[in-house]
Amino acid sequence: MENTVEKILNGEGLEVKEFDSSPEEVHAVVLRKTVCYIVCAIIFNAKDEVLMVQEAKPECYKRWYLPAGRMEKAESIIEAMVREVKEESGLECQPITLLLIEEQGSQWIRFTFLAEATGGSLKTEAEADAESIQAQWWDRETPLQLRTNDILCLIDAGLKYREKPRFTPMLPIDLPCHVICQRLLLVFRDPDGELWILLSHKEDPRVPVAVCGRKYSLTWVVRRLARECMPSSPGLNLKPWGILGVQHNGRMPGKTDGICFNMLASVEQSADGGQSSHPPLLENPRFLWHKVVSPNIKEKINQRLTSRSVLPMYSLY
Repeated sequence: MENTVEKILNGEGLEVKEFDSSPEEVHAVVLRKTVCYIVCAIIFNAKDEVLMVQEAKPECYKRWYLPAGRMEKAESIIEAMVREVKEESGLECQPITLLLIEEQGSQWIRFTFLAEATGGSLKTEAEADAESIQAQWWDRETPLQLRTNDILCLIDAGLKYREKPRFTPMLPIDLPCHVICQRLLLVFRDPDGELWILLSHKEDPRVPVAVCGRKYSLTWVVRRLARECMPSSPGLNLKPWGILGVQHNGRMPGKTDGICFNMLASVEQSADGGQSSHPPLLENPRFLWHKVVSPNIKEKINQRLTSRSVLPMYSLY
């Protein structure tokens, strides 16, 4: 079991076989029908100028934005990002890392990459088409009419990662899934630093996988799982820390359009004004607390909890 946990902490993928929590009947998601995935790229040149494209769409005509767009059927997340950058800017690129993920529930998810240019040339106005008018490098000081200001925090995140990476580079793992779900590495840490991990299926223990509801934030999943496991436990403090891995394939439209997010979260329980030294009582017989024995796993979990060295996910609800 701890070998499996270590794989998750190392950013490796695991096949999704069963679900341990679901808010509704489970159906396969379908890209551009029941889910929408957006890709976005942040690319800097040697002067720390950021790649920008001038929009051609009527609703934001001539305004500037990062290269971004919707994923197409049968694409991987990386393929979609590379295609959008080429179509809108004229440059070829390769990803460095996923930088952050934003979501409005399972129906809209944006993947922002830090990437680097590897070839091509900047699109000029003479090459304008339905994708964009032109592309240019922006020093972030020269006035530029932006489509929206939401990209400013993305650009800032890219600069900070270049200066001091908070987590090791992470790229999507090529593994299929038919729904949007989370594999939840839910951790309890006592005042002495001992760790427990929530597992499902006592006969064949594993890290639980929960299906994300269409109407709720993806970060809400850990709260739903906690209600199912420990509904009567008072003073619970649940905290989603971030993403340890992203699994997606998408090669079979309508069948593998889902995504599995391997998520790190923690739970604390107050007791008599202080932190409890025991994990919350589990009232669902399908789940159990496993006390971590491996010093290596303890170190990795504590390091991620202390330094927040995980890929951030933000809810835009």
